[in-house]
Amino acid sequence: MRGLVIKNTGSWYVVKTDDNRLVDCKIKGNFRLKGIRSTNPVAVGDFVQITMNPEGTAFIHNIEDRKNYIIRKASNLSKQSHILAANIDMAFLVITISHPETSTTFIDRFLASAEAYRIPVSLIFNKVDCYDDQELHYLDALIHLYTQIGYPCYSCSALNGQGIEPLRQQLIGKTTLFSGNSGVGKSTLLNALHPEAAARTAEISSAHDTGMHTTTFSEMFALPEGGYIIDTPGIKGFGTFDMEKEEVAHYFKEIFAISADCKYGNCTHTHEPGCAVRQAVEDHYISQSRYQSYLSMLEDKNEDKYRQGY
Repeated sequence: MRGLVIKNTGSWYVVKTDDNRLVDCKIKGNFRLKGIRSTNPVAVGDFVQITMNPEGTAFIHNIEDRKNYIIRKASNLSKQSHILAANIDMAFLVITISHPETSTTFIDRFLASAEAYRIPVSLIFNKVDCYDDQELHYLDALIHLYTQIGYPCYSCSALNGQGIEPLRQQLIGKTTLFSGNSGVGKSTLLNALHPEAAARTAEISSAHDTGMHTTTFSEMFALPEGGYIIDTPGIKGFGTFDMEKEEVAHYFKEIFAISADCKYGNCTHTHEPGCAVRQAVEDHYISQSRYQSYLSMLEDKNEDKYRQGY
């Protein structure tokens, strides 16, 4: 029997079968995917084959080939990965300028990972109703930066409904991953877009100005107009996984485009003479923040460096 994994609770998976039944499933035996060292070999968004038990539960015994998936380094800092979701049409990265602040390092690492797995990303700047003039100026600068690179940007307030309708139109007929730091209002935004989902929300921790983890595991919500939203746990850092140093520049659109003009074909854009990328940074054709994010991914693959300060 075929079905779609719509929820992961850690030890159990909820599968929506082709005839619209919801079945609690476990993985049969020592199930591992070839070539992926993952903490969760089955992910939300996977199409699977299941075998029913007399008790009404089932075993997952096969995963169909994935169109794509997005992956991050496991939070326990092991050499394993964690698959956020599979078979995604696009991703919404929810960002806040403050309360809590989303760093450009986090944004760029997410974008690079999405580029690696060919997942289009839109940047959703939430909580615009609570920013002061200085924060709004910074918001405009970020929107200009990422729009110029080629990433669609939207500003909204999930709390008062501002800017929600354009987002709703983008979701129709697509499977969309929602991701972002803890506390950026993903669950509130999901509720605004699809109230029936009844995703849990929580107040920002006033002591640390960071989010309370209200979403524990990934879950898919069917949209009335067609399509799915995938809600994922809030994450404090985004550790890239299995990305070779020479590949990193490929996943920064503007760096990759300008690198064609470098003197050396294997230029790392760090010290070589005749580097068009470093010249472009000096000439402000490439932003300093994007270049620093690129360097940080070259320098250190240990996620612990990026789990602080969000």
